[in-house]
Parts: sequence; C-alpha cells; structure tokens
Amino acid sequence: MHIDIISDTVCPWCYIGKRRLERALALRPDLEVDITWRAYQLNPDMPPEGKDRQAHYEAKFGTVEKAREITKVIADVAKEEELDLEFGKIGRMPNTLGSHRLVRWAGSAGCQDDVVERLFKAYFIEGRDVGNLDVLVEIAVEAGMDAGLVRELLDTGADEKLVREEDAMARQVGVTGVPCFIIDQKYSVMGAQDPEAFLQVFDAVAREAAVSFAEPAPPSD
Repeated sequence: MHIDIISDTVCPWCYIGKRRLERALALRPDLEVDITWRAYQLNPDMPPEGKDRQAHYEAKFGTVEKAREITKVIADVAKEEELDLEFGKIGRMPNTLGSHRLVRWAGSAGCQDDVVERLFKAYFIEGRDVGNLDVLVEIAVEAGMDAGLVRELLDTGADEKLVREEDAMARQVGVTGVPCFIIDQKYSVMGAQDPEAFLQVFDAVAREAAVSFAEPAPPSD
C-alpha cells in the first residue's frame, strides 16, 4: 500500500493527522506501507524571510482574541494525540519552500518521515524557525543527512521549481486544504480525521486485493 501525504510543514493539523495515521497503522501491523510526503504551501505568497507569527495570525483571524481561541482549540486537540504544541514559543511564520525542499531530498536519503517529524517538532514544540536555512541544516544533520550537501542545495535554490509544481498539481486535482492522504492513488482521507477513517480505507483496499487475488486467471491461447 502506498500513501501520499499532501502537507505543509507549519500546519498543526498535519502534525495531528500524522499521529492519527500512525495510530491507525499500529492497529494494522501486517500492512506493508510506503509513505511519500508531498508539498503544499498554505501561504505560498509568504515573503522569503517570513512574517511575525502574531501579526500573521491577527491578520488571518481578525483579532488577537480570536487567534488565541483558535490556537487553544488546536492545542487541546493535539493533547489528545500526546502533542504539546507551544504556539507561544513560535516567533516567525516562515516561508516553507525551503523545508519542503529538504523533505524532498530526505526522500532520496531514506529519512523522509524522520525529517518531517523533526520539522514539526522543531516548529510546534521547540519554536524554531523552519524557514531559516541554518535550522534546516541542523534538522537534516539530526536525521543523518550530509550537512555540506544540504547547505549547498539550499543555497543554490535547487528543486524550488519542482516543489512549486508539486504544490500546483495538488491544487489542480482539487486539494484546497491539508493534510490530505491519498491511498493507492484511489482513496483519499481529507483532514486530520480519527484513525477509524483510515482503517475503513485500509480494509477496503484489503478487500479489493483479496477479490483480485481470488479471481481466476484468463485462459491462455
């Protein structure tokens, strides 16, 4: 089974959705699953240097009070997944193009899920600026990637076009929010749904596979 996860590295619901998918997979230990993380920028027009997080939230939600109310709701939901999100530590709302490039390279290095996890933790729990190139190199090294190579790729703007194209493709097929989980290019789970939503899809895929296996082969000439 293959799962494509369309996500942004500064989306709290994507972090929550990752945990809920992991819980569902733990309930189906016999499944062989490959996961690919796909890029989506919630704020594609964000300046390269990012913005003050508080100012961004106020502009997005209207008032300081509304922003606090919404982030509290998200934090409370996250606690159900044993995630202690620290919105108060976050100083910048970054442009996520660089972090998506890192995730892409991590796929080639065989540590993509680890890098995604570290990016979420760095931003939402440690309050690190994941738009800062030094921070991205640190995260890459933590996951076992080569610091010099990652620094060179980040500095040269490598794969920026490919990441933007991946984002555009998601929008073209109708993705308007994240996370979005595409299972075997056939089924989708939209949003950070409970594990039961994933289990229903996993079981549907398993039933289809069983039927296909049971069908007799066509007669040979």
